[in-house]
Amino acid sequence: MTISELADWMTRGGDARIVIDPATALNRYHSSPYPRDVLAFASSTANDLSADAMAFLEAEFAEGAGVLEAGDAYTAYLDKMRGRISTAYSLPEGTDIFFAPSGTDLEYVALLAVAGRKPNGIANLLLGADEVGSGCIHSAAGRYFANETALIAEVVPGQPIDGLPPIEMGDFPVRNPEGEAFDSETLAAQMGVAIANALTEGRYPLVHVVHGSKTGLVLPHLDDIYRLQSRFGGDVAFVVDACQARITTQAIHDYLARDIIVFLTGSKFMGGPPFSGFALLPNGMAGSAAPLASGMATVFRRAEVPTVWAGAESLTQSGNAGLALRLSASLFELERFQKLSIDRVTRVVSAFNQAAGAMADQLRARKVAATPAEDVDEEVEHPIEMQTLVTLDLCHDESGAVSRTLDFDSAVAIHKAMTADGVRLGQPVRCVKLADGRWGATLRVGLSMPQVVRLDGVGDAEMIEWLQSAMDRIAAALEPRLG
Repeated sequence: MTISELADWMTRGGDARIVIDPATALNRYHSSPYPRDVLAFASSTANDLSADAMAFLEAEFAEGAGVLEAGDAYTAYLDKMRGRISTAYSLPEGTDIFFAPSGTDLEYVALLAVAGRKPNGIANLLLGADEVGSGCIHSAAGRYFANETALIAEVVPGQPIDGLPPIEMGDFPVRNPEGEAFDSETLAAQMGVAIANALTEGRYPLVHVVHGSKTGLVLPHLDDIYRLQSRFGGDVAFVVDACQARITTQAIHDYLARDIIVFLTGSKFMGGPPFSGFALLPNGMAGSAAPLASGMATVFRRAEVPTVWAGAESLTQSGNAGLALRLSASLFELERFQKLSIDRVTRVVSAFNQAAGAMADQLRARKVAATPAEDVDEEVEHPIEMQTLVTLDLCHDESGAVSRTLDFDSAVAIHKAMTADGVRLGQPVRCVKLADGRWGATLRVGLSMPQVVRLDGVGDAEMIEWLQSAMDRIAAALEPRLG
């Protein structure tokens, strides 16, 4: 197909993950920065651009997007988007917004926010490294994660970025060896030990929590985070990975009120084109942070950093039209979604869950629990957004009995084959164990903001009929490949 000028811009200003293959006109996640006629429930991995968002961009940039390559125009446009984000989420006064070419790049923001607080550097303590982006292991360690950045054509993956303090990595698995989610209290206890050890070693602990992991987990609970903050005070910082964007406005406010950084991306539940990201920084954090590390000049442009951050003036004043377009399309989807009442969202999400559950039964599969076993009988905080993602365990039925012994690699092959047939689901994730210890086959079915908005606009009968038809198509593509 012919790629439009705007779509072409959206393949620039990032790393290799955003570049499209000339043979398929898709990126490595089988998604595109232009509308396509495919059945997609892949909002846990990456979305295509919706037709409505493309129409918005065409009107917004009727004269072309090249002007955003100039620093002043780029600065003005990002400031406009800061206003759009603030309005969409009703952000508290003083919240700063730091833009990034991808969710992976956001890891640098948290490191910069706590740099210099302890003499021996940072202890970066990740939660569920197996359920966040794979490149984040490098960026969370203050290293390059790809062969290029949005600014530099050639860097070395794994090479430390100049100017960052020493970083010691730690990890709390979010699931046990059998694939079951740990409970919040257990994780918080592990975090408490790691925080104390880091402080003993003269390192500043930066603790990651998740609000919407690859399988929809929200851990640890807010009250357990509060207890850790009360215990350690200013000697610990938290950042919440909400990069799936499956999070309510109230939850964002709750985190910011406790001085917790919030990471969001526009390309998953939000429904924008891949890749874009932004960090929400609690009031005062950007202004009190240490000056930007010198190596950040290879990653970020001046306009992407809050102006109050010391050292921002040392960054290049160039523009990144591709990132601006991707962000703008994502915010278009966010703004539409945020206009819906919780009751209207619940109507659509409930129908989606019923249809996905019926499909799981038909396939003799079960839905992977998005809460620890201890929480299954309790009301889950912020449940609606979490219910927009269903992870299918293709190896067990709803009773837990073994239905087939497909492994993770089989799921990868199935996912690829279905994509070629025009049915896109979320990539497999390692969260189910087979009897022989191998990781079992999973696939994820994720609703997106654009889909919720579209289904909100039709009656109950039409919505149920469309969802049933969609799940029938997924089942028809899956069943022959399950063996």
